[in-house]
Amino acid sequence: MRHIDHSNTKSNFSFYLADEAATLALGKKIATVIQPNLVIFLNGNLGSGKTTLVRGILHGLGYQHAVKSPTYNLVEIYKISRLYLYHFDLYRFNDPYEWEEAGFRDYFNTGSVCLIEWPENAVELLPAADLRIDFQILESGRNIVIHADTEAGEQCLKHWPDTESP
Repeated sequence: MRHIDHSNTKSNFSFYLADEAATLALGKKIATVIQPNLVIFLNGNLGSGKTTLVRGILHGLGYQHAVKSPTYNLVEIYKISRLYLYHFDLYRFNDPYEWEEAGFRDYFNTGSVCLIEWPENAVELLPAADLRIDFQILESGRNIVIHADTEAGEQCLKHWPDTESP
């Protein structure tokens, strides 16, 4: 079930996701609206479904291989057609020097989409999020809220498929 809040200039979509299949389906829908030059923050506790959502996005973009969490190497890189998708997991990140040494700043460019789990661990190093996706674990399922924080994020959500399910 989707709820849209248009009370201010930024859109917020809210979804209840009963299971992993619903999370993957939402990821596939997100894949239909993302465009290059986006930064997407994924906020939520361990086990809330962040990597599963990224898997759904990648599958929605046509990627058919395994999708793993980049917890230990901080980033997984996917090239899909002319799009680079960088999936960061900053859960274990604690050294800004590592960010600079790895050249991660260069990944944020006009030809890429950067999906970042645990952005709060490097917020001073990251550009502002275009979309923020907040995950809340419920007794049964998850609640997901997608926030557009920039005009680019707003443009993505304006193209959201007009259906009730994720």
